[in-house]
Amino acid sequence: MRVDADRLLIDSPHERQIIRFPWWVLLLASLLAVLFQIYVPATFRFLNFLEMPLLLVVYFPLMWRRQILGTTFGCALGLFQDTLSHHPIGMFGIAKTLVGYFTATVGMRFEVDHWAVRFLLVLFFFSFHRVFYWVLSNSVLHIPLELDLGRMAISGLLNAVVGIFLFNILDRTRESA
Repeated sequence: MRVDADRLLIDSPHERQIIRFPWWVLLLASLLAVLFQIYVPATFRFLNFLEMPLLLVVYFPLMWRRQILGTTFGCALGLFQDTLSHHPIGMFGIAKTLVGYFTATVGMRFEVDHWAVRFLLVLFFFSFHRVFYWVLSNSVLHIPLELDLGRMAISGLLNAVVGIFLFNILDRTRESA
């Protein structure tokens, strides 16, 4: 399917290209993202802004364009991240489940192969994830968490830039059906 620069919307379900990934890509990328998230910022503080599991939860559901797969992937990766981190179990699971659902929904309706669209989506969903996590923490668990909007904006921009490069690498592993 050819993407026109002037075309953003997908008109019909028949125009959607079915994109698949080898199972080992999903498994390896997920494992590396969660391990990166846990161990790398502990050693290299300047990489603390990166949210690698979230970038995968944005990328794969966008490409699959299926809400059930996006929701399941977001939930599984979020819970996997919860089990290996010091955060309460379920917090990342809930937040990433919603991100997976909404990114798949966006992927169903919009053409998402352009780098600028991906950049804006990562920026938006990074902010959505942070704000939703903050709401859950403060309202459900009554754990006061600070929401620094300036730092969130800078981290979102940096994650969007990293996401563009990561998505280009992952694009090379996809298979069209």
